[in-house]
Amino acid sequence: MERLFICIFTILCFILASIGRRGFGPGEQEWGYVEVRPNAHMFWWLYYTTADVESYYDKPLMIWLQGGPGSSSTAYGNFEELGPLDTDLKPRNYTWVKKYNVLFIDNPVGAGFSYANVTSAFATTNAQIASDLYECIRGFYNQLPNFKSVPTYITTQSYGGKMGAEFALVWYRAQNGGTIESNLKGIALGDAWISPIDYVMTWAPFLLRTGMVDIGGFDEIDTAAKETKAKIEAGEWKMAMKKCAFTQGVISLLTYDIDFYNILTKRNYSNYGLSLQSLSYFNEDTIYKYFQPENDTLELLMNGPVKQALGLEVTHGNQSKTVHTILKEEIMKPVTNIVELLLDETNLKVFVYNGHLDLIVDISGTVNWVDNLRWKDADKWKNVTIREPLVVEDIVEGYYKIQDNFAMFWVNRAGHMVPRDNPAAMERILHNLTNHHTK
Repeated sequence: MERLFICIFTILCFILASIGRRGFGPGEQEWGYVEVRPNAHMFWWLYYTTADVESYYDKPLMIWLQGGPGSSSTAYGNFEELGPLDTDLKPRNYTWVKKYNVLFIDNPVGAGFSYANVTSAFATTNAQIASDLYECIRGFYNQLPNFKSVPTYITTQSYGGKMGAEFALVWYRAQNGGTIESNLKGIALGDAWISPIDYVMTWAPFLLRTGMVDIGGFDEIDTAAKETKAKIEAGEWKMAMKKCAFTQGVISLLTYDIDFYNILTKRNYSNYGLSLQSLSYFNEDTIYKYFQPENDTLELLMNGPVKQALGLEVTHGNQSKTVHTILKEEIMKPVTNIVELLLDETNLKVFVYNGHLDLIVDISGTVNWVDNLRWKDADKWKNVTIREPLVVEDIVEGYYKIQDNFAMFWVNRAGHMVPRDNPAAMERILHNLTNHHTK
């Protein structure tokens, strides 16, 4: 009888300790859908931390938002950048799951495993996307209420930063007003598409200074960029997107197909197929296909073993292109005003980080919009705050400036995907985000 009691007690302890499910890959996980609006379904996938802790809730929750718009957090962010397994299904040494609970959200509706039943259910504005994300997190808390008190941080990349900034503001206002019980603490904007014009206008000088083009190339790119700027200033957002796409085409032609996400990436000349004639076909649709080519290996993984393991019926990535198409009017709009509100109106930590080898969201453009922000400590930021080295194990991995809850990080040896390119720097940034001091 005593032996039976011990056996039952051991089984119960195991059941109580194992609060997640067996998903795909190592560790305990949970996943599900939230109907954020009628016919609009958002998918989330949680990895509980593998850190040696008494409770999962002792560690912060990191929410990851991918860019695009239309790229999948559960696929690209997970397997290409920071999840426990890489695309070859090998353990990733620097996965965030080792220190944090990580929540991947396929956003906007239609990205990844998220889906809309009807065309009218896709989000058409950044404000709608922020509202959908807020409804998603409310649904997440309904299913896993113990996370309500856990310190939570939104982490983003590229267009995910544009969407995440407004999401953070909406969420904070609700939290501060008592509408939601939660513990949102901050947001990290990684290589974020916050001010498109600042990036477009710094592409030519960036490429000239890095030796990727000569003076003649600079002039051609700068001319195209100025046409983009004119359309932005006129509020002609769709035409601005077309001009931006054309500018990217000019860059690709003159640099023999430079990698916009990391200028040091080796490119095969035999695959170079651009010509002056083909530039005339560069628009907001072809540029999406050109710069975000389908990753067959990743899609086979998501629509094969992952889909089966999670018991899902939706075809991953089936609506991603539609998401991008529907948001054409939004892509070139800035959200610097949202960042200003985060700095003036909230007590959230707002961290900006950027890889110095990124072209699409180049560091010069980020410095421009950051230094031009109009917020309560703007003068102090520009005239008093000192830039210091970001040192990890006696190696300078970058630089940073910090003023109260606002910080910017310049990341060495990294392109657009900082978590993948320089995990040591990224780990330190996350440590600083979740703690009080940056050193």
